[in-house]
Amino acid sequence: MKIFPYLNFDGQAEQAILFYQSILGGELEGGIQYFSEIPGMDIAEVDQQRVMHVSLRINDQVKIMASDTLTDMGKPLTIGNQNYLSIDADSKQSGEEIFKKLSAGGTVEMEFQKTFWGAYFGSFQDKFGVSWMINYDLKPGEA
Repeated sequence: MKIFPYLNFDGQAEQAILFYQSILGGELEGGIQYFSEIPGMDIAEVDQQRVMHVSLRINDQVKIMASDTLTDMGKPLTIGNQNYLSIDADSKQSGEEIFKKLSAGGTVEMEFQKTFWGAYFGSFQDKFGVSWMINYDLKPGEA
């Protein structure tokens, strides 16, 4: 299991991650994905060019992930929701177990579920107010 920081921004995720890359080096994994690219989701024009996800891999042990908040969907950036701890689980079962245990007594934002980007993912704020993301990238042939 690996744990990585996940940062939220108010429309500056792309500029921030490129700034961090210019200093720390590394490669963008999968490029920069925008909210306008989500299939079947009606995104307000004001939010379409905001970053849905970007991952800067510095090395095998370190990466910084980021996104912008969606202002039109009632998710403005407020101090306290701009940082997450993101866990890359070793298996779907491990991800489900970690999600269930860490989210107990907290507030679930997105249930741990299969996503359009080929992973199982969920996010929540634990009972202590710490924000978490649990992700398991599907291997070829997994469902």
